[in-house]
Amino acid sequence: MNRLIDSFWRATLYCLHPRVISLSFLPLVIMAAVSLGLGYFYWNDAIDLLRAQLDSYQLVASMTEWLQGLGLSDLRLVMAPALLLFMAIPVIVVVSLLFVALLMTPTMVGLVAERRFPLLERRKGASFWASLLWSLASTLMAGLALLLSLPLWLIPPLVLVVPPLIWGWLTYRVMAYDALAEHASHEEREQVFKQHRIPLLCIGILSGYLGAAPSVIWASGAMFVAMAPILVPLAIWVYTLVFAFSSLWFTHYALSALQQLRAQNATTAAAETFNRPLT
Repeated sequence: MNRLIDSFWRATLYCLHPRVISLSFLPLVIMAAVSLGLGYFYWNDAIDLLRAQLDSYQLVASMTEWLQGLGLSDLRLVMAPALLLFMAIPVIVVVSLLFVALLMTPTMVGLVAERRFPLLERRKGASFWASLLWSLASTLMAGLALLLSLPLWLIPPLVLVVPPLIWGWLTYRVMAYDALAEHASHEEREQVFKQHRIPLLCIGILSGYLGAAPSVIWASGAMFVAMAPILVPLAIWVYTLVFAFSSLWFTHYALSALQQLRAQNATTAAAETFNRPLT
């Protein structure tokens, strides 16, 4: 527990480091350019297609008539854009996580190692391509879990539990692996995962709930639809900062656990050597 809290505060302070702040703008620039470009070319077509699909459902048509009877016919105009933006949330979250893992985490791991663990040997237990494959495989599994859990999102209490748990599991899988990729050997990484699985998973779940913070921006309804060109980049940057903090939290915890593991292994090896009978 002490290591969990200590790594949390260290990650918080490291988020104020100029290098981390400057790095957070790189995923923002790339994702904002892509999202605004896609919106410019395909937004109207996507809205028309989604609106046609909604109008074909009797339930939606009945709801629209009911809203018109209440004098709220304008809500129908924002229903399709709001739904399209809501559908974009999982994509933005996953892409933000992957961009942070690929573009920011290696530099942040190097920063933490340089300032806090300068003597920790780099045993390079995973290459860039192994890390990328691990991240993509974990993302596919999380995406499948999201699709299978969609019916549960309609139950008010579960919509506050299921998505953050899935995001947390994905964050744990990606960030913990990348935090140890440079310094730990394959065997050491498996040992750290085995001994610290619960704390690492807790960091992932708490990070998943922190990732729900930008939902305040998404939940602003019609205002968000009207101000989407401004609020979408803002939401992307908030997601980027949340995942950057998560990466730093995992890095501080994992490297500290790795340092302790090596000390324990060295003590065990020395004891075995001392107790070995002479031949």
